[in-house]
Amino acid sequence: MRDGVKAALDTCPELKVEPVLELKPGIDLLADESTKAEMVVIGARGRGGFAELVVGSTAVALTARARCPVIVVRGKETAGGPVVVGVDGSPASEAALAFAYDMASRRNAELVAVHVWNDVISVWGGSVPIPDLDWDAVATDERIVLSERLAGWRERYPDTAVRQVVHENRPAQRLLHEAEDAQLLVVGSLGRGALANALLGSVSHALLHHAPCPVAVVKPE
Repeated sequence: MRDGVKAALDTCPELKVEPVLELKPGIDLLADESTKAEMVVIGARGRGGFAELVVGSTAVALTARARCPVIVVRGKETAGGPVVVGVDGSPASEAALAFAYDMASRRNAELVAVHVWNDVISVWGGSVPIPDLDWDAVATDERIVLSERLAGWRERYPDTAVRQVVHENRPAQRLLHEAEDAQLLVVGSLGRGALANALLGSVSHALLHHAPCPVAVVKPE
């Protein structure tokens, strides 16, 4: 505990550090503390009492139970890199976008807003291409959709530079690619509680396991 406090103060001497030590599972303690926190930050792997906090089922459970955004520190944080966020128009995505704009503004960083659309439809056992569509027109429409979703946020954060990325298919791969030199990757989570593991989704799971930088998981209010 003393080592942790010292490390925090060595990094930021003006920081107020309040150590908390309780005889309960680490995830329970962090979930309790999240009720009065702006965010919870955990490492991709813990030691000692937090050894169970690896990126996987426990981290997913914490993102479900926490009452605030959870940042999982993994990979490397590129100084001066952008904040990357996935945008799909869902309530979870809107919450992630709000958090990402705030982080980019605080860090004076570029915001990279990534919107991925599909040119296939899901069928039993796989997917097939959608026939007879003007894909250039679809791509143009998707760029317009992304611009409209960002419009209000641009007004609120006029000094934050924004780069828009619109791509077809494979959202996890595109977000991972854009995050290669990022200082933070932000993703939305759909819910909390027993179903959160399913609600987090395959994209969020992939980012938590493979992102090259810290990942923030944000859920709607």
